[in-house]
Parts: sequence; structure tokens; C-alpha cells
Amino acid sequence: MVVAIDGPAGVGKSSVAQWVSERFGFFNLNSGAFYRAAAVKVLDSGVNSLNEKAVVDTVQTATFDIIDKHLYLDGVNVEKRLRTPEVDKASSVFSSIVDIRHIINGHLRRIASAINLVAEGRDMTTVVFPDAEVKIYLDASVSVRAMRRFNQGSSSLSLEDIELSIRERDHRDRNKKEGSLLIADDAVVLDTSTLTLAQVYEKVTGLIKAYL
Repeated sequence: MVVAIDGPAGVGKSSVAQWVSERFGFFNLNSGAFYRAAAVKVLDSGVNSLNEKAVVDTVQTATFDIIDKHLYLDGVNVEKRLRTPEVDKASSVFSSIVDIRHIINGHLRRIASAINLVAEGRDMTTVVFPDAEVKIYLDASVSVRAMRRFNQGSSSLSLEDIELSIRERDHRDRNKKEGSLLIADDAVVLDTSTLTLAQVYEKVTGLIKAYL
């Protein structure tokens, strides 16, 4: 069974997906982590990040594995490197490259081929897992998302700069050549602007229970 959760940055997708996966014993598949890992691969390689062919060729050689529920890039656990501003910016740019999306989607479907999972990202319900049994789109206002990111304390940027970064990212995500941020026709839309994560979790859990 696949539970697919889409939505822009800062709506709580990762937290909700983690809680739901633990509740039902499903694997928590974070597609964004794969693009961030691909960015780490490119940044470490030293290739010109503006050279699309070189970037694609570099990502093509990468190996992605899930070991003990952790993401490994080329045999190394890279999860502690995935949330830096540099990787965040690069992953958003690289994920707009169609060939890279095809590469990553192939890895995601391979992992999903034999397990129950909760998949969260930008195009899980529309492109990667269009036949997912449960589809959910989480949303929230830009100001709310910026405040959430600011309160996490994981960024050195000001609140205003974080909000600008989110607006820029939203624009890129909604205008990608492939895998752009869209709402699937059969997805349940939940606006989380005035909800706590616990409330969102309860709503999502209810949708899964209803299907089961």
C-alpha cells in the first residue's frame, strides 16, 4: 500500500509522514531527501553545476540505498548533510532537470515495489505514485510556513529572507518542466495553516483508517 503526501515546503509533510509511518508500520519514503542526496553528489564532485549534462551524468552514477531506514549515497549515510542552505538551494535547482527526475523516480519506484510506504514530496500523487491508495495534499500560507522554518532554528537566515526563499522555491516548484507541484484530482486537500501537527496527523490517520 502506498500513502502519497504532496505539498509545498514547510507544511509539515516530513513530520506527518514520519508519525504516520510509525503508526502503521510503513516505510517513510522522503523523495526530497533523494534530491538533496543527489545535490550532495554533484557538489562533492566539483563539476560545474550550470552544466546540465555534467550534473545529470554525475547523478546517474550515484547509488541510493535504504539501510536500517536511513538513506545512503554511494554506501555512505548522508542524512546529516541534507539540510544545509547550500544543499537546499542546489536540490531545488537540480530537481527541475527532467532527466534527474527520471533517475530519482526510478529509485523511488524500485524501493516501493515490495513494501508498504508513506511517500512525501512534490509530485508523489501526480507523477511518482499516481495509483497510490491514499493521496493527500497539505498546504499552508507562505507566512505560516516561513515562521515554522524560522522557529526550527535550523537556518541562519532572517524571517524575511526565509519567506523570500520559500516564495522563490514555490515558484520554481510550480513551474518545473516535469514533476511540478500540482494537486491531484483525487487528492484530499488539508490546509494546515491553523492546525497543529498533531491535528494534521489525526486527520491523515483517519483517511488511512477509512481506506483500510
